[in-house]
Amino acid sequence: MLVLWDIDGTLIDNGGVSRQAYAVTFTRLTGQPPTHPIVPAGKTDPAVLRSMLRQHGIEATPDLMEQAVHLMNDVFESLASRLRDRGHAEPGAQAAIAALAGRADVVQSVLTGNTRHNARVKISVFGLTGALDYEVGAYGSDTEVRADLVLVARTKATAKYGSPFPPAATVLIGDTPRDIKAGRSSGTYTVGVATGEYGVDSLTAVGADAVLPDLRDADALVGAVLGARRKQPARSSDELG
Repeated sequence: MLVLWDIDGTLIDNGGVSRQAYAVTFTRLTGQPPTHPIVPAGKTDPAVLRSMLRQHGIEATPDLMEQAVHLMNDVFESLASRLRDRGHAEPGAQAAIAALAGRADVVQSVLTGNTRHNARVKISVFGLTGALDYEVGAYGSDTEVRADLVLVARTKATAKYGSPFPPAATVLIGDTPRDIKAGRSSGTYTVGVATGEYGVDSLTAVGADAVLPDLRDADALVGAVLGARRKQPARSSDELG
């Protein structure tokens, strides 16, 4: 089974540092501060930056987007100490990861709108790296389209481990409706956790297969993830390879 964790709002609270990174990146890239609200929830880093440019009447050319992403990686690296001071790991995150790591039939990684670089910074700052296989993760630097990230991760995992990870054996854990919709659109089992801006009712309403109030109960998290196995016969048989 492939378990894919969202990062911001699910495993960590970045304390507003991500929004600051977008603002600093935009200012350095364009020479002007952003004058529109920054709404990153559930979007990829490149998609947020592209939206910011368009809101300000700036054409998001391929060259400019490449500059923007590289610049944001540098900016976020410089803000690592601020992230440590302002943010925190979500209560129970480390124990939840450890509980799944104890199962031989589970591969854990991340599915996140962050670039791979920024994802590693965020997870490393809060000591959550141990049991996560970053090689098979899916990142905003892989594609701007959140819904496409599930296939990216499945493809990487299949290549590395030599066996297919069909949608029915893939679990996406996230805190926003965009996470849940991305999972469901790809036939993936979804577990919502109300650790971010959205409550249990909101995540249930968009079709999460299971919803938890937070990550404090590791046994409940493992039980929710293993619910994917109970539903496998009713899921798509689409497989890679």
